[in-house]
Amino acid sequence: MKEKEYKIKPIGYIRVEGDDPIEANYFIDVLEPYRTALKELDKFSHVMVFWWAHEMDKEEYRNAADWAIEVPYAEGSPTTGIFATRAEYRPNPMGLTTCGILDVDDKKGIIKIGGIDAFNGTPVFDLKAYFPICDRVRDCHIAPWLKDWPEYLEDGIIWWQKQGFFEEET
Repeated sequence: MKEKEYKIKPIGYIRVEGDDPIEANYFIDVLEPYRTALKELDKFSHVMVFWWAHEMDKEEYRNAADWAIEVPYAEGSPTTGIFATRAEYRPNPMGLTTCGILDVDDKKGIIKIGGIDAFNGTPVFDLKAYFPICDRVRDCHIAPWLKDWPEYLEDGIIWWQKQGFFEEET
């Protein structure tokens, strides 16, 4: 099959207010043409946010010669393929985070969320309401090297902070 390129465009951007990731306020600012798409989103508790890891969108990351990597934030893990990780350096640096919805202002295009593992200014290219019938799995398992990670999304931000995820690179 012939390789084809696809064009995507942002529907909004992540906005983070505050320096402490635990105390910060997190928002998705939806661009004006897409604000009518927010109608009734406030009836859901969670939204799946598809975002672009723009700070990792570099040719050397997107065109690696070998996609087997050392897993970030998983001490003692074996070398794995990139698709067995949530690492942001990949052929297409897409991120996906399920976020709690705290408030939706569909007129102003502002969604207040409980947190996200993306940076201030990160482009968002899609939102999907969380549907348990499609998104929840009863009998799942994860790789053994992730056994000490928090089990729930709500506990993750504190764990990520302890791992140094939010520290700026110098």
